Amino acid sequence: MQAATSQSGQEFISRPFNGREFRTTLGAFATGVTVITSHGNDHGYGMTATAFSSVSLDPPLVLICVITGTEGCATIERNGIFAVNVLAETQEHYSRYFAAKDRPRGRDAFAQIPHQQIVTGAPVLDGVAAYLDCRVAAQHTAGDHEIFIGEVLALGVNPDVQPLLFHSGRYRYVRPEE
Repeated sequence: MQAATSQSGQEFISRPFNGREFRTTLGAFATGVTVITSHGNDHGYGMTATAFSSVSLDPPLVLICVITGTEGCATIERNGIFAVNVLAETQEHYSRYFAAKDRPRGRDAFAQIPHQQIVTGAPVLDGVAAYLDCRVAAQHTAGDHEIFIGEVLALGVNPDVQPLLFHSGRYRYVRPEE
């Protein structure tokens, strides 16, 4: 085991770690909360995700990570499109809805969710802080996830809406400037 101490007195230890420790450490990184949506010939699909990032400005690319073998992964692979809906601080209920295992599926998935379709047909939720409507440009397997890189075809942002955040296993909110 190797140990080092920073100038601030924080001790850094290099040792084997378990999955819970890894997850707790990742939880120290505050993220926005998104709902990733897709739509094919049959119906729409949505799932809550925090694994989203920008990749490139030119061309405009973003990435999402989806657990391999899930319905969400298969849906995006089959449709070749997805939208990233950056939730507003008032939309925690959407995050919980799209994370619930017992939520409506198939044609009923968006029956009670106000949304529209912009370019690709993937549902864009009303009232979000921002959205990116994407076509899958590449897919890579990494561990137990699929990384989908999307070319952004349309986007929108509402500068008057604060985003919903997630940190240390809890929803958080942007504190207004004082």
